[in-house]
Amino acid sequence: MTSYRRIAIAFVLAQALPATAAQAEAGSAAGAAYPDRPLRLLVGLPPGGSTDVIARIVASKLGDALGQQVVVDNRTGASGLIASEIAARAPADGHTLLFGASFYSEVYASLDRRLPYDPVRDFAPISLVTKVPNVLVVHPAIPVRTVAEFIAYAKSRPGKLNYASSGNGSSAHLSMEMLKKQAGIDLVHVPYKGAPQALVDLLAGEISVMFGNVPAQIPHLKSGKTRALAVTSAKRNFQLPDVPTMMEAGVPDFELTVWYGVFAPARVPPPILSVLNATLVKSLATQEVRERMAPQGAEPTPTTRDEFAAFQQAEVAKWSKVVNNWGAAFR
Repeated sequence: MTSYRRIAIAFVLAQALPATAAQAEAGSAAGAAYPDRPLRLLVGLPPGGSTDVIARIVASKLGDALGQQVVVDNRTGASGLIASEIAARAPADGHTLLFGASFYSEVYASLDRRLPYDPVRDFAPISLVTKVPNVLVVHPAIPVRTVAEFIAYAKSRPGKLNYASSGNGSSAHLSMEMLKKQAGIDLVHVPYKGAPQALVDLLAGEISVMFGNVPAQIPHLKSGKTRALAVTSAKRNFQLPDVPTMMEAGVPDFELTVWYGVFAPARVPPPILSVLNATLVKSLATQEVRERMAPQGAEPTPTTRDEFAAFQQAEVAKWSKVVNNWGAAFR
C-alpha cells in the first residue's frame, strides 16, 4: 500500500472514531442505544411560516443521520412560549428537542420575568442553525417604494396606518417599534397568533405594512403581492440583493436578525448532547441542507455547543437592555 493511501485511510479513521466513541458513550449513558425511538422536535409557531419551514429541513436531515425519524410537533400559542415550556419539562433522555428562535426567550424573559422556565438555565444548547433578517414590506396599494417615502407617508397620517406582527414581543413587533421610535411615526399595532395569519391579512390589504422574516416573504415579493423596502441585517440578504438595509435606507444603527437553534432539556446527559451536536453540525454542513435553505433566504451557521451557549447569553444581555430601556413600547 502506498504511503499516501495509508495517510488517507488513517485520516478517515481518525474522523470516524470520535463520533463512534461518542455514540457508544451516549448509549451507555442512556442505558440503551441512542436514539432508540423517534425524536420529537417542538416548534412554537404554526406550520407554513419560516420557523416551521427551516425546522422541517433540519428535522429531515437530522433524522436521516440519526437513523430515527424526527417528528416536528407544532405547539403554537403565546408566541412560542408553550413549546418552550413543554421542552423544558420533557424527560431528559434526548428524545425531545426544541427548535428555538431568539424571540422565544430573550425578549420574552425581559418582558415578563415570571416565565415558567429560565431560557438559559433550563435548556442545553445543541447548535445554532441559522440567522435571518426581517424585511419591511408594504401592500402594493401603499404608494411608497423607499423607507424615507414610507416614513413621510406615515407622518402625514398619524395613527391611520396599521401594522401586523406575529405577537407581542415578536421580532416583527420589536422591529416596527424600533422604527417607530427612531422615525417618530405613529402606527397601530395588530398582533396575530403567528406570521402566516398576519401575512394573509397583509396580502388581502387589511394590513398596510409589516416586518416579516425574509424566508416567508420571498414568494410574495417575487409575485408582486407585496413590496420590500429594506432588510434589517447589517448587510444585504443574498436572496434580496436589490433591497437595501435599514441603515442604507437612512435609519441609523438599525440591525436586527432572528436566529434559530436546537436545544435539549438541561438535564440531558452530556454524551447524548455531544452526539446531537456532532450529528446536527454534520447535517447542516451538507450541500443538500444549504440548497434547501437557500430559497428561504437562510444559510446554515452550525456551531459548537460552547459557541452557541456564549452567543445565546450575549443575545439575552443585548435584548434585555433594549427592552428595559424601551419596555413600555413592547408590552
